[in-house]
Amino acid sequence: MNTSLKSAIYIAVGASSYGVLATFVKYANNNGFGTAGLAFSQYLFGALLLSIVSIYFSRKAKNSEKRESSSKYPKLKLMLFGTSLGLTSSFYYLSIQYVPVSVGIILLMQTIWMGVVLEFFIARELMNKTKILGAGIAIIGTALAAKIFEADITINFTGIAFGLLAAVSYTGGMYASNRVSLELPIITRSKYLVYGGLLVVVLFWNVQILEEFSWLVFLKWGIFLGFFGTILPPVLFNKGFPELGTGLGSIIAALEIPVSVFSAYLILQEEISALQWLGIAIILCSVVLINLKKLRKSK
Repeated sequence: MNTSLKSAIYIAVGASSYGVLATFVKYANNNGFGTAGLAFSQYLFGALLLSIVSIYFSRKAKNSEKRESSSKYPKLKLMLFGTSLGLTSSFYYLSIQYVPVSVGIILLMQTIWMGVVLEFFIARELMNKTKILGAGIAIIGTALAAKIFEADITINFTGIAFGLLAAVSYTGGMYASNRVSLELPIITRSKYLVYGGLLVVVLFWNVQILEEFSWLVFLKWGIFLGFFGTILPPVLFNKGFPELGTGLGSIIAALEIPVSVFSAYLILQEEISALQWLGIAIILCSVVLINLKKLRKSK
């Protein structure tokens, strides 16, 4: 199979696994499982599995670190940025308690334009007309996809606030995945990011975890959520993005939006209006527009 095609499949599968996550969290909520217990189980499984896997690759990882380490405290940096992953999950799962999953994913994907702003302030990348236009189009698409213009919709500001906080955290997590401590092996990087996520989940939910966590929750939902939320996506993204490039990779990763909306339609029977689908299509177009320059460079 062509290397580029394999990389595209890696990214598509990783994005799709992220996409179905919220649907199953809400399904578990509807069946009596608390969000704190689910989030803790997800990150606990991710931390345990990555720790076990890293043992088998420890010799290779140590050799890589000795040979390529070029920054101070790379593991600590990963843990600090990993907290953004835990906050993303916590805020996102809280958001879908108040708004439909189809709206929650749209709020989460405000990272599309937030990433442009972050690039300007942190990466010192100049803001060009194409990126500004793409960010504006993304906001318009969001307004449509979030049903703001539909007369029968009741806007839940609590859900919107949590969704936007999740987007801010997600933007930080995406930045870390592409830029922080890249000299370390994939498994090592993923492990310390998840450690940071687990730490912040414990601090965020604290006592509520004791009330909601059980090994039944861990076995029934933690393994599934951990595999599709903290193991599969980062590993597949790390395999796919270097070969395909950020431009085309980001466009394929936007598959997360329709997958999330469609899974909510199938499993939760959430109604998706034609106006919402139009908004989603506009958002996807904005992703293409924002990454157009990177796409041309990669070609």
